[in-house]
Amino acid sequence: MPDRHERFTALYNAYQARVYGYAASRAGHQLAEELVSDTFLVAWRRLDDIPDQAQLQWLFRVARNILRDNLRQATRHASLEAELRTWIDEAGADAGEEAIERVTVLRALATLSDEDKELLTLTTWHGLSPDEAAGVLGCTKATFYVRLHRARRRLRSAIDATAATSSRNPMTVPGE
Repeated sequence: MPDRHERFTALYNAYQARVYGYAASRAGHQLAEELVSDTFLVAWRRLDDIPDQAQLQWLFRVARNILRDNLRQATRHASLEAELRTWIDEAGADAGEEAIERVTVLRALATLSDEDKELLTLTTWHGLSPDEAAGVLGCTKATFYVRLHRARRRLRSAIDATAATSSRNPMTVPGE
C-alpha cells in the first residue's frame, strides 16, 4: 500500500489539470490557481476521507465549496466596506472635531481584519454584553476579553496611523 505522500502525489498528478479546468470555468484563470491550491490542501488534510471510486467528484465538491465560501466572504466584505463608506460619508458631513474623530475612527476600523471588526462592534455597536458576544464567537468570556483587548490595541494603532496620515494630508477626501 502506498504511503500518504505517494497517494497524494498520485491524486494530484491524476486530477490537478481537471480541477484547474473546473476552477477556471467557475472563477476565471486569475483565481483558478489559488482555488486549485486550496482544494488540494483540503485533499491533503482529508486524504483518508477521499473515496476511491469518486475522487474527482470529491475534489470538485471541495473546490465548489471553497469557491462558495470565498464568494460569501467577498460579499460580506464588500457589504461591510460599503456600510463603512456610508458611515464615513455621513461623518464627513458633520461639523467640528467630533466629525474628524469619527472619520478617523471609521477609517482606522476599515483597515482592521474582519475578526477585529466583529469583536469591536459586537459590544459597541450591536449592544451585546461580553457574555453574549463570547457566545456569538463560540469562546469563553475570558477569551473574548483577551481578543477584545488585542483588537482595541490594533484599533488604537490604526487610529494613530490614520490620524498621522490625515494630518500630513488634510485635503484627503473620505473613501480615497
